[in-house]
Amino acid sequence: MTHSHGTQQHQHHHTAVGDFDWAGMAEVLVGEAEAFQPFLDGAFADLADLEPERVLDIGSGPGVAACLLAQRFPRAEVVAVDGTPELLEHARRRAQRLGVRLLTRQGNFPAALADLPEADLIWTSHVMHHVGDQVGALAALAARLRPGGVLAVAEGGLPRRTLPRDIGFGRPGLQVRLDALVGERFERMRAELPGSVAVVEDWPEMLRTAGLIDAHSRSYLVDRPAPLTGTPRHWVRQDLQRHRDSLGDLLEADDLAALDRLLDPADPAGVDQRPDVYLLTAKTVHFARRPEN
Repeated sequence: MTHSHGTQQHQHHHTAVGDFDWAGMAEVLVGEAEAFQPFLDGAFADLADLEPERVLDIGSGPGVAACLLAQRFPRAEVVAVDGTPELLEHARRRAQRLGVRLLTRQGNFPAALADLPEADLIWTSHVMHHVGDQVGALAALAARLRPGGVLAVAEGGLPRRTLPRDIGFGRPGLQVRLDALVGERFERMRAELPGSVAVVEDWPEMLRTAGLIDAHSRSYLVDRPAPLTGTPRHWVRQDLQRHRDSLGDLLEADDLAALDRLLDPADPAGVDQRPDVYLLTAKTVHFARRPEN
């Protein structure tokens, strides 16, 4: 249950949505979660005072966040919940490799929530915007919390940046124009969801409407300076390739040519070789608690 859709440009952990091939996205989802791990580390550090007996990761995808939760709360029963069995198999293998205890449950969000056990902590990252009625889905999540339990919802933040405004060829501001196209597609996606309900995306207020208290938001910096190496650089390439594949027919010819040059592995100015590739963004998490009674 993870994707990277639209203006959210987020963590990609998800259940299957529509006909999208989430199973085929496993490598990309792992790379994205690992590249953005500083935000997960920050959010989970803010939950460190909890002593949960059970933790649910709703939309766990290949299990990067779920395994971090299992490391953070070794005495808890941590359950990765996702609609794609192949991603859950990735999660199981990751947990085994890391030596952490992780259970998995297959189920699509939000339909499967009623069949899940209650938990002391529920984490979900960039899943909510794929649900037509977001407040209704928050209420369903809140209903799976034990009294005093905490819900943490990662949604929103700042657009990511990975390249200078002027990359030395093409028109400056390529990433801003890509953001605009992705944002338009995101709005169409939201409007076309079954049962789509327009709502002011004031997440603390949405959490309060869902019956929770102590609602607040906090943002976490992801600052990986140039020159990127390893998984984060590889993820930047994958991200640009996804933009090329999905937005190619919408781009102006000069922007398309710039993307093709960036993706050319033999070009010293491409993302594989240029020294100024970085990753900078902020991710926002919204926290709230179920009343004790």
